[in-house]
Amino acid sequence: MQHLVVIGAGASGYFCAVNAARLSPGLKVTLLEKTGKTLSKVKISGGGRCNVTHQHLPVPAFTGNYPRGARLLKRTLHQFTAEDTRNWFEQRAVSLKTEADGRVFPQSNSSQSIIDALEKEAAKYRVQVALHKAVTSLQKQDQAWIIQLLGEPVPVVADYVCVATGGFLKLESYRFLANLGHKIIPPLPSLFTFNIGKHAITALMGVSVSSATVRIVNTKLKQTGPLLVTHWGFSGPAVLKLSAWGAEWLSEKNYQFSIQINWLGDDWPEQQLREQWPAIRERFASRPLGDKNPFGLPKRLWGYFLKTIGIAEDLYWSKLPGSLQNKLIQSLVADTYDLNGKTTFKEEFVTCGGVDLADIDPQTMESRLHKGLYFTGEVMNVDGITGGFNFQHAWASGFAAATHIAHAAIVSHK
Repeated sequence: MQHLVVIGAGASGYFCAVNAARLSPGLKVTLLEKTGKTLSKVKISGGGRCNVTHQHLPVPAFTGNYPRGARLLKRTLHQFTAEDTRNWFEQRAVSLKTEADGRVFPQSNSSQSIIDALEKEAAKYRVQVALHKAVTSLQKQDQAWIIQLLGEPVPVVADYVCVATGGFLKLESYRFLANLGHKIIPPLPSLFTFNIGKHAITALMGVSVSSATVRIVNTKLKQTGPLLVTHWGFSGPAVLKLSAWGAEWLSEKNYQFSIQINWLGDDWPEQQLREQWPAIRERFASRPLGDKNPFGLPKRLWGYFLKTIGIAEDLYWSKLPGSLQNKLIQSLVADTYDLNGKTTFKEEFVTCGGVDLADIDPQTMESRLHKGLYFTGEVMNVDGITGGFNFQHAWASGFAAATHIAHAAIVSHK
């Protein structure tokens, strides 16, 4: 009986294990997890609801949501699409729903539904799950893989190894793969929120706008989407997406940078707002500025702008001086903040960096350096923006590896 060992019992590792076991009944499959819990990131993602994937899109559009790894995803997504993910879980009695922004969640609104389905599959196909098994070294001897575990004198021997450890925080953690000759791209944080330090706008924590455009000054990096004011700075999808696309540049700047916010989003570019301003002012001429604003902004945010600029809320639009009018326009569409640092987005830590994709066959997830060694999920230099894209990479890469391993095991058995 041939043996597959999967290192890491997260989403991609679990998916590789259960599908390899299902597709090759004669294959022994073991999942090694260094902690005492499996699928821990699945458990906490989406606020405990688990953003399983994103709605089905054509592959070129789908891969546009990955700052790094899009070329590899073009291969894996042709083998296992978001629609395939949906079908896989629904065939295992997990009903899914697509929300207005394209994110896909269990109907139960509980990540436990996803965990239960994966654990049932593991039990059904006799996948062995071993906890508290930290790998210290990985070596190839003849045709076998020798896996040394922390504190255990007898190594685990395997015919196939799938590394699904997720992204590490430190380069040192990749040493057991670097020792095999694999090039490692130094890991960096991706998907984080922006810190602003002591600034008056943080008093508005909890205030959000549905569509704002955030641009990193002196770069071409910008994103449009929901924006949230927090007690430390800014969060929300616009910021999280921007942090992913700008991860490498922001790290180089030691997270000291400036952003410019158009609180009105793409609907109101500065030039268009200035052109339309006389008409807006005339329409609201007989009303105080403190009344409901013309742009649908939250009342607290509008009041903050007026107070910061020095505009009395009872001042009529018709009486607004030109100098204050210009400052108000600037606050609305070109509001600039100096940022100082970052904060991890909840517990959903994502890294860019990891195993260089040049070392991996994008069709099979197999190492180009060592036959029988595979990689899935975030251990590779692949990361997506928020919205279910990182989980779809986990499922797709896990399935691609499982399919190739199962085929190899069946051919070898014959």
